[in-house]
Amino acid sequence: MIDLVIIGSGLVLSTAIGGLAYWRKSLSVSGWLGAILVGTLTLGFGGWAWGLTLIIFFISSSLLSRYKEQIKEKRAAEKFEKGGRRDFSQTMANGGLSALCAVAYASAGRPTVLLAAFVGLMATVNADTWATELGVLSPHKPRLITTGREVEPGTSGGITLFGSSASALGAALIGVCLFILLMLTKVSAPGWVIPAAIAGGFGGAMLDSLLGATYQAIYAYSDGRETERRFDRRGKPTTFVRGWTWLNNDVVNLSSSVGGAIIAILVMLAFGG
Repeated sequence: MIDLVIIGSGLVLSTAIGGLAYWRKSLSVSGWLGAILVGTLTLGFGGWAWGLTLIIFFISSSLLSRYKEQIKEKRAAEKFEKGGRRDFSQTMANGGLSALCAVAYASAGRPTVLLAAFVGLMATVNADTWATELGVLSPHKPRLITTGREVEPGTSGGITLFGSSASALGAALIGVCLFILLMLTKVSAPGWVIPAAIAGGFGGAMLDSLLGATYQAIYAYSDGRETERRFDRRGKPTTFVRGWTWLNNDVVNLSSSVGGAIIAILVMLAFGG
């Protein structure tokens, strides 16, 4: 049954939080619209536990994107496809599937498998964000996940112990928060939620790195430095180097979150559902 009050609450909350993020320059206008859509659907159809978990992800990722921003700008800004202000496609890549999952969850009678999928989706995007935002601050150079070769900070597929630890913590945060919120909202809080979040989130983040090292579209500036950007800051096209041209960072994020959801479902099944 559709609850118009909770859907309206989702609309108001997501508009307000998205507006604050826009004011803080964490979202573009299109990103704000994306946040409203994702937030309204997730809270409106998934319930308060789902909606507040999404908010926890959004707030933590926004805060981390501003943490030691100048250092990260200096070390790796030219590597990343987009800047600190998330646009519509980024909000959809990070939260679109979770919103669809919430709609399906409410429509199908709240099946456990979709709760597990939501756990994996949210844990993956949070784990990947924490790994990206904190991993670039590692005192040690990252190593390519496929070969172990040292690469520059921000290189797609590069991982560090620091960033991987942050990834696991980010995944665990989602699991713990969702578990507590489910209990507080008097909804069944299965014991598998936290391990599913840790396994799904960390596994999804590692899949993100694997795709980044192998098939993600990578370009190069005129001086040979590699980047995810198709154009440099002056609007000049960069040179395609390797990967699949359609597999940009947003698609990688989307794909890895699906992987995280599958892992979380498998953990749920291992616990007996």
